[in-house]
Amino acid sequence: MNLSLLSVFIPTFFFVSITPGMCMTLAMTMGMTIGVKRALWMMFGELCGVGLVAISSAIGVAALLLNYPSAFVVFKYVGGAYLAYIGIQMWRSKGKMAIKSSDSESTPASRFELASQGFMTAIANPKGWAFFVALLPPFLTTEQSLFSQLSVLVAIILSLEFLCLLIYATGGRTLRTLLQQSGNVRLMNRIAGSLMLGVGIWLAIG
Repeated sequence: MNLSLLSVFIPTFFFVSITPGMCMTLAMTMGMTIGVKRALWMMFGELCGVGLVAISSAIGVAALLLNYPSAFVVFKYVGGAYLAYIGIQMWRSKGKMAIKSSDSESTPASRFELASQGFMTAIANPKGWAFFVALLPPFLTTEQSLFSQLSVLVAIILSLEFLCLLIYATGGRTLRTLLQQSGNVRLMNRIAGSLMLGVGIWLAIG
């Protein structure tokens, strides 16, 4: 692809990815509660969702969906309610996502559950679809194969998104380390639960 085009594309999408949003807030929350390593499964699901949104935007599916906002209603409300429920559980220091004290035992969230959270958050965000519809097509040209262009651009988008998710998850883990020094597990759960609840509400009413 044209290097001058990529020189504009890369910083543009990095800036958008690093900007705080639902997925980044979720990554920070997961980094705080379950650690960066296990949060990679959430990131995997989120990247699958972002890839789907990006490709759909480029081929025009997103434009059709944006003309019929009701297509997002089920995803928005079900996804938002699920994340809000998890947030409430975390705030109460309960559930699979909450930080546990050293003497407590519980079954951790499965890889599928983590990946599903990331995927649902990515595809149920109408603002994400609108963003890709507005910014991705202008970087495509008719002079080259659409498949080859999409392969390069989506790979760059996912790489930038993954880097930003890691940054936020690492920040969440750092915050957990600082809070753990005072031994206040309940406070950590309430901070993480509030963030998760906020993501759920944001997803539902966004």
